[in-house]
Amino acid sequence: MGIFLKFINQTRKPKGFLGKMMVSRMNKGGHVKLANWGMKHLKSYVPEEILEIGCGGGRNVGELLRRYPNSKLTAIDYSEVSVEKASKYNAKAIKNGRCLIKRGDVSNLELPIEKFDLATAFETIYFWPGLEKCFAQVARVLKPGGVFMIVNESDGTDEEGLKYEMMIEGMKCYTAEEIENALRNAGFSKVKSVHHKSKPWITVLAKK
Repeated sequence: MGIFLKFINQTRKPKGFLGKMMVSRMNKGGHVKLANWGMKHLKSYVPEEILEIGCGGGRNVGELLRRYPNSKLTAIDYSEVSVEKASKYNAKAIKNGRCLIKRGDVSNLELPIEKFDLATAFETIYFWPGLEKCFAQVARVLKPGGVFMIVNESDGTDEEGLKYEMMIEGMKCYTAEEIENALRNAGFSKVKSVHHKSKPWITVLAKK
């Protein structure tokens, strides 16, 4: 496997030197624009307890805390490299007691039932081991009326996304319809998706 393939395969579970490079990249450029676009769709929603799933380099953790200054946030990732980077990025919030970052597995969330008002997943469900199973785990830890927001760069039909799907082990690009169906099957009552006007970006919002 060439260096480029080795690098882009770090998107699944960053580790080692290349993994550190990848999580640093996650905090910059297009990833930031995508995440900010997704967050706009939360509009006037004001959560007290937030769960960030697959936190990567931690930039979105910091942005959510900035947007919701009265909230507390728990972030998980199954990559040690990501947890380390996200913890350094959000060290002040951790010190002030607003943020907890730890290793975790979305297919088996070891978190309190019905604790969170908002759960977010940016560019990560591509690698989740079974959407319905993992979405049901998210529903379990959300309060009644809680919101789950998914933001993906690929809508499951775009050429570039499908190209990377072929190159990155374990990656699956889902259409908005596939995500919506899995959310409903996992117990979410209200589901809607939004497509970017000029890009294959999608934001899916689901209410428990």
